[in-house]
Amino acid sequence: MDKAESPWSSSQHAFGKGVLAAFKTILTYTLFATYLGVGALAHDLNFSPLWAILATALVWAAPAQMILLTALGSGGTAVQAAVAVSLSAIRLLPMVVALLPMLRGPNTKSWHLILPTHFVAVTVWVESMRLVPSVPRERRIAFVNGLGIGVLGATTVSTLVGYNLAAILPPLFGAAVLFLTPISFLLTTASNSRMLMDRLALALGIVFLPLATLLNTGVDMLIAGVAAGTIAYAVHRLRASR
Repeated sequence: MDKAESPWSSSQHAFGKGVLAAFKTILTYTLFATYLGVGALAHDLNFSPLWAILATALVWAAPAQMILLTALGSGGTAVQAAVAVSLSAIRLLPMVVALLPMLRGPNTKSWHLILPTHFVAVTVWVESMRLVPSVPRERRIAFVNGLGIGVLGATTVSTLVGYNLAAILPPLFGAAVLFLTPISFLLTTASNSRMLMDRLALALGIVFLPLATLLNTGVDMLIAGVAAGTIAYAVHRLRASR
């Protein structure tokens, strides 16, 4: 196959394959259901449809959006909401650090990475880590941009649909669809784990989280994650040294 016929012959082709990949993963459809709940919550807190859509596109993480909506909807100031959302977004930093070196090439400029960085939330990160290694390095940024646009487009539509259906959606349904996302992420991460270190970190995190909640610190997930990851990494280093 010559270069003209290659599915990776141009950035446009790679972008299109990224968009297509977004609609091939069950995570996009799970996220679609989740954002029905986000849209319904925005309606119930008296935000406008445009505000809800912009929050989805610009904040781009369901937990952070829930924090933003509830903080502003309960009478909090914009500064308080911004601080809370920023603290929530810190959890995505390790994902960005893990993904960007896989996208960077010899001719990559820093501004090329701005859009992929914005798209890094759990869904895009999980699928990128799974699919990007099979993409030619010079087409990876375009591919991830397409993947991110595909997922973001689906959730933007879902936000608007949920907003308009809020009057007829029972509250229990809204809570249920918001719960779908963490469960799907857990199952997908487990299926994508290949190394003992990954599986051990995941298993220890599940065990440690209920114990960490007993401390009532407000950062239970952070404590459980750091402890599980550190132990798993230590075990990995010990095995490697042997």
